[in-house]
Amino acid sequence: MNPFQTPLVYLKGVGQSRAEVLKKELELHTFEDLLRHFPFRYIDRTRFYKVREIREELPYVQVLARIVSKEVIGEKQSRRLVVKAKDDTGIIELVWFKGINWIEKTIIPGKVYILFGKPGFFNMMPQMAHPEMELYVPGAQKQGNLSLQPVYNSTEKLKQFSLDTKGIQKLTAAMLDQHAKDIRENLPLYIINQFKLLNRADAYRNIHFPGDATLLNEALIRLKFEELFFLQLKLLKNKLLHTQKFKGNVFDKVGHYFNEFYHNKLPFTLTDPQKRVLKEIRQDTQRGIQMNRLLQGDVGSGKTVVALMSMLIAIDNGFQTCIMAPTEILATQHYQTIKSLVGDDFIEVALLTGSTKQKDRKVLHQKLEDGDLKILVGTHALIEDKVQFKNLGFVVIDEQHRFGVEQRSKLWRKNIIPPHILVMTATPIPRTLAMTLYGDLDVSVIDQLPAGRKPIKTVHFFENQRLRMFGFMKQEIALGRQIYVVYPLIQESEKLDLKNLEDGIEAMSREFPLPNYRLSIVHGKMKPADKDFEMQRFIKHETQIMVATTVIEVGVNVPNASVMIIENAERFGLSQLHQLRGRVGRGAEQSYCILMSSHKLSNDGKIRLDTMVKTNNGFEISEIDLQLRGPGNIEGTQQSGVVDLKLANLATDQELLFKVRKCVETIFEKDPQLAHPENQILHHAFEVKNAGLSWDKIS
Repeated sequence: MNPFQTPLVYLKGVGQSRAEVLKKELELHTFEDLLRHFPFRYIDRTRFYKVREIREELPYVQVLARIVSKEVIGEKQSRRLVVKAKDDTGIIELVWFKGINWIEKTIIPGKVYILFGKPGFFNMMPQMAHPEMELYVPGAQKQGNLSLQPVYNSTEKLKQFSLDTKGIQKLTAAMLDQHAKDIRENLPLYIINQFKLLNRADAYRNIHFPGDATLLNEALIRLKFEELFFLQLKLLKNKLLHTQKFKGNVFDKVGHYFNEFYHNKLPFTLTDPQKRVLKEIRQDTQRGIQMNRLLQGDVGSGKTVVALMSMLIAIDNGFQTCIMAPTEILATQHYQTIKSLVGDDFIEVALLTGSTKQKDRKVLHQKLEDGDLKILVGTHALIEDKVQFKNLGFVVIDEQHRFGVEQRSKLWRKNIIPPHILVMTATPIPRTLAMTLYGDLDVSVIDQLPAGRKPIKTVHFFENQRLRMFGFMKQEIALGRQIYVVYPLIQESEKLDLKNLEDGIEAMSREFPLPNYRLSIVHGKMKPADKDFEMQRFIKHETQIMVATTVIEVGVNVPNASVMIIENAERFGLSQLHQLRGRVGRGAEQSYCILMSSHKLSNDGKIRLDTMVKTNNGFEISEIDLQLRGPGNIEGTQQSGVVDLKLANLATDQELLFKVRKCVETIFEKDPQLAHPENQILHHAFEVKNAGLSWDKIS
């Protein structure tokens, strides 16, 4: 039996009650769970501080000092033991409030002690409360705990069972003493040698109890490598299996629809990145394998045109196509964009959403089944069982992270041979995240805006510059432009001192009164019909200012809108600020984004606003967002499950991830079936995975 699958109740020092509380508080069930409960930091006990070097901000210090006095002060509740110790640079005060009698008896004035604890200051003098103490014996072999001491996550409940960081240390040490020899290697020797990795057993020993800082670093590199390696191995193996399992329809010609659109209807010249992506899609759809491609592109970069032209290739080859979007607003925008590009007499385009009337649905369903309808745009309504295609060959999924896996796969099953899939996102994804979230997809990037688009000018105003902002709004409205004003909340919150929509409407109504100015109001709690009515008023230029919540983040396309004002901008994430800014800059005129904030800014808040002012590059912004928030909080990553990395950090371990990815790609190029003797250990990992166990089992 694998010793690491043994329940923790059987580890010496645990017992039934401790096993239960470890399970409940930290989800630690087995020896392996405890071994993979890694320290979150280390206390450096490898050095001694001089008294004069002590600073209050230091987490812990270790000092070698001679006891010069001890005294019990106060009565009853205020009773305390105060001991003074001295080195050649100054005096430190040691204080105890509990166990006073016993401690006072054991401390010997005149002797030198190793003192360890959290430093503070009282009356300008350095101080330690309840320090650890050990008598210093000159010439003795082992003096103090001269190591990097692990610190583990614990809880108040665990501390009641003496399972604070010290208690967890003891259990982990006991298990390693007993079972470190049972930790099996899971990487081929040639990889360990190539990347100069620590062996697995030593890595686990040194992640918990480092011999020194160098060994700790080597242990971290080894275990991070392993974590990223098996993630990439799984993703690339799945990609390989997908190409072997799913055949795809071959689009072997470019015909009338594509050529007519490209030569006679396309109102602008494609950018080089758009041409490159079209070429990549063209190559994919000629291979006889189902395409699975992610198309990343900033707001306004021209993804929809690329999607449409790819769909026209599918239609030229006798297939039907569809686009699925997460919201009715976005689906309607795609429908209107495509209709305006192809015109009324070129090809029929239909829209299917929850609002589509029953009689229109019947006609639409029949045209789909007959094969007459070639382009269908819609929401989740597309995956309903009633929606049947005659020959679906190409599917575009927009903002796909908002759909579940099962929802997406329902679309794939609407044809005997699965349709080619193009996944689009306007949320720029950092390269490291794309390699983990979408590592089994081919990735295309449109990283250039169409010619003639002027970069949006972004400024940051504080509250005392509000009158200047109002004056600028009036100038733009006088030029015939329109303005968005976005608030983070609908109603006032007692917890957050934020401008809210209701106050905003009142302030805007005072500053921009009827009949000279008209406002549209849009928020998430409105009925869809009311929301659409207000949006349509703004689109038709019947109103000049749209006061809204973030409901307009995706899906509103008004080329005449030239100003985006974001209230309490410091409260928004970077990707959300970037998405909101992307609502303007869609016409030929210069557009602006004004970030309003209070003077009280956190360090992260300041970095976010400075980043927005400095750059319009969505990919640069996404990298900074990843560093600030971490991968688990980036939009769309929570449901993926692949960012649950224990040690590796996608923001800081980019170089390691790229090395690992290249290594795995090389392995599959040389040995796609993992059949070579040196890769048997990796082949076994797949068998373990297929048995429903984790990839990186200890044994």
